[in-house]
Amino acid sequence: MSDWKSKQQLVDLLCQLVEYPSITGSEAEIALAEHIHQRFMEKPYFKEHPNHVKLHPLPDGRELVTALVKQDNTQDTVILLSHFDVVGVDDFGSKKPLAFYPRGLTEEYERMQDELPEAIQQDIKNGEWLFGRGIMDMKAGLALHMSMLERTMEGEFKGNVLLLTVPDEEVNSLGMLQALPALQEIQKQENLNYKACLNGEPMFSQYPGDPRQYVYSGSIGKLLPGFLCYGKETHVGEPFAGLNANLMVSYLAQELELNEAFIETVGEETTPPPISLMQRDLKDEYSVQTPQAAVAMYNVLYLKQSTKDIHNKLLEAAHRASSQTSEHFNSKARAFLKEKPGIHIPERPVRVFTYEELYDEAVQRFGEEEVERRRNLLISQRDKGDREFSTLLVQELASLCKDLAPMIVLFYSPPFYPSVSSKEDKYIKDTLQHVKDYTEDKFKIKLEEVEFFPGLSDLSFIGPPTSETKLNTLLENMPLHGNGFELSNERLSMLRMPILNVGPRGKDPHQWSERLELSYSFEQLPEIISETIHTLLKS
Repeated sequence: MSDWKSKQQLVDLLCQLVEYPSITGSEAEIALAEHIHQRFMEKPYFKEHPNHVKLHPLPDGRELVTALVKQDNTQDTVILLSHFDVVGVDDFGSKKPLAFYPRGLTEEYERMQDELPEAIQQDIKNGEWLFGRGIMDMKAGLALHMSMLERTMEGEFKGNVLLLTVPDEEVNSLGMLQALPALQEIQKQENLNYKACLNGEPMFSQYPGDPRQYVYSGSIGKLLPGFLCYGKETHVGEPFAGLNANLMVSYLAQELELNEAFIETVGEETTPPPISLMQRDLKDEYSVQTPQAAVAMYNVLYLKQSTKDIHNKLLEAAHRASSQTSEHFNSKARAFLKEKPGIHIPERPVRVFTYEELYDEAVQRFGEEEVERRRNLLISQRDKGDREFSTLLVQELASLCKDLAPMIVLFYSPPFYPSVSSKEDKYIKDTLQHVKDYTEDKFKIKLEEVEFFPGLSDLSFIGPPTSETKLNTLLENMPLHGNGFELSNERLSMLRMPILNVGPRGKDPHQWSERLELSYSFEQLPEIISETIHTLLKS
């Protein structure tokens, strides 16, 4: 008997999944993994084959889930990929208590719809939209994959289907990185041939009101570079006796924010320019001492550039910012001296370092044992998130070499997403063309292929890379590498296969108005995904 097939059954399953407040890093993230595992264990197939559904632990105690339905006469296997963690709910404001209760939240928005933006009012009146945190991104995709696994148990597909759902996609993708050796082990144990990985991330609109429906043959790449600006502190009454870190970070912002040099176009797809995700000084309390240090981190997306090319562009931007900072300081000092004859103000050149260069400088001065001792002490007392702790590790090195200040130090923080694509893979091209033809013939819906899924996805760690992804430069300048975050060339190349993404329709991911359209997502899309799996297994 099918439990997850009809539209109503899928809505019920989705609401059950959403009601777990599985914010990344929360206890509910663990609880939901165990709930999914239990739901599968209720199925007769898994009662007969209990070793085919597993909880795999992450080093931090969280868990990912794999569930394999295997036929007797084939090795060919399609992986269905999803994540079950979600972002936080502070953006819901007074409606925060309802964020994980889709039916209740939708009813509340219906009641107050006159107070909501026009686009949301229209969807409420349509009656086919359901609101809630994670309902679009991406528990609808997980529900659909659970439905596909149930169909596999019922013999719908001539091949094997392996469901993989992971935690932590919204932060560092530690779940997917841990899944790679787990998938490799399952492949070996069960003698599987992984044909492709099918993700269920929701389609993203390309502009407000975009009515088109998309499928994806790849996923965009991302770097998170950080810049520590380490100045020379002084009293506000003697502003030219030091150099304010906030001045340095302001020139970095002018150089990097929306910088067109980083925009990349491939075909009809264009990356957005860099934008800051963090910019602040590191002074803990108010005083009339100028801030000694400030930090900025930037979201940098890419398609086919190499990470080395991006690294060089970032360094060039830092050098321009350093020159502009020095020029600003010196020109203001000259203007001040016109009113103070006889006073000499030394110029303030701003040096630029990579994290690796600053680390080597600290080792040369104090010895590797002392530098590591200080770093290990910070690690043992860690109470900060990855971005903040990365900054602290860089700041510690800068404090050891403070006579080199003022300086700008380029480093990287997790997460890192390689850009991947199967657009030119004939197997994926033929599959997508068939699925597009099938969808238009059966449902009169036109699917449009986009090469790069724009919302970042765990496909980055399993798909074919679009450019050289040697990580040496990145890892050498990532303070957390080996200190709580593990990434390597070997891990990234552990498992590669063709990829594609066919997912539900929704709007406003990561916003209080996040919502899922039900008629396409739970009426037509299950048949479209089924046809995709059929095609992948018979090709």
